[in-house]
Amino acid sequence: MTVPLSIRTSDLPKRAASALVMLAVAGSALWAGDVWLKLFIGLVALATYAELVRLVFRATERTAGRVAGLLLGAIYVGFAALFLTTMPRFYLYLVIGSVIFTDTFAYFSGRAIGGPKIAPRVSPSKTWAGLGGGMVGAALFGWLLLQLILPASEEWHMEVNAYPWSPIAALAIGAVLACSAQAGDFLESWLKRKAHMKDSSNLIPGHGGVFDRTDGILPVAIAVGFLMPGLS
Repeated sequence: MTVPLSIRTSDLPKRAASALVMLAVAGSALWAGDVWLKLFIGLVALATYAELVRLVFRATERTAGRVAGLLLGAIYVGFAALFLTTMPRFYLYLVIGSVIFTDTFAYFSGRAIGGPKIAPRVSPSKTWAGLGGGMVGAALFGWLLLQLILPASEEWHMEVNAYPWSPIAALAIGAVLACSAQAGDFLESWLKRKAHMKDSSNLIPGHGGVFDRTDGILPVAIAVGFLMPGLS
């Protein structure tokens, strides 16, 4: 049975309203910069880890499994937060923009096209069409950022020392980051399934918890933190 598009996107107004609030808060932190930005990233990282801890405790009752999950989670979230608070502003925008474009394009392409699921036992809503759309969106953002915005910013050019970027490299970087974001999404989905939880929390209307919003940012931040300096 095919579910009408209007039903598949019925949560869009609530999601959009929450997204606008989140963008306003994050945008204010980016605009304030320095201490305020680091404080914002730190608070988001703490909230993410708190929800991860909750998932780990619900996912297993074995002490060894909980200890391993908490340690690996601390390393995972910690490295991402460290990179986000220390990377040049250009790379920070690359991380955030890639994830936003991935999520947006994946949401609309997945619900409009539908089709085969990638891993229905882990994340029943994720389709190959959504992944393809997310890769297109992130690749488009990578091209716009590296081909149009970077050359116009002398400050960013000095930060990354990476001009000119080839169009193919820009597209490839965006697509790789989209796959990283989706991998983070699948990791959290696996944890939620093991914990028998739909969302990491109900803190954000239409989006679930903080971890539900940062699941893609974490691996992208780590990938950018480890790989991007080597491309400069």
